[in-house]
Amino acid sequence: MEMLKLFNRGLRFLLELCGLIVFGYWGFQTGDNMMMKFLLGLGVPILFAVVWGTFLAPKSTRRLREPWRSLIELIIFALACWALYSTGAVNLSVAFGGIYIVNKILTVLWRQQ
Repeated sequence: MEMLKLFNRGLRFLLELCGLIVFGYWGFQTGDNMMMKFLLGLGVPILFAVVWGTFLAPKSTRRLREPWRSLIELIIFALACWALYSTGAVNLSVAFGGIYIVNKILTVLWRQQ
């Protein structure tokens, strides 16, 4: 059981990294011109990282309390799913969202917060 819990924590970290990649991919696909592509492709992942590090990271001094932490987290991952969907990666969006939901359920059940 401990091995599954460790795997779930590792999966959580990978989901966070994938969120950065998804927002960057969306930004580079969405911009109208090269300047906007770079602003969105680099700015949105940086914004994601700042919000995550400030309000959601386990060692943050400004970490939100429940239920706000889970709500912000859900919004961020829902936006990542939407970003994938809007670029045409529908199957990838569904898979990413499904993996996040299973991971979150296990995190809550195993009290890994």
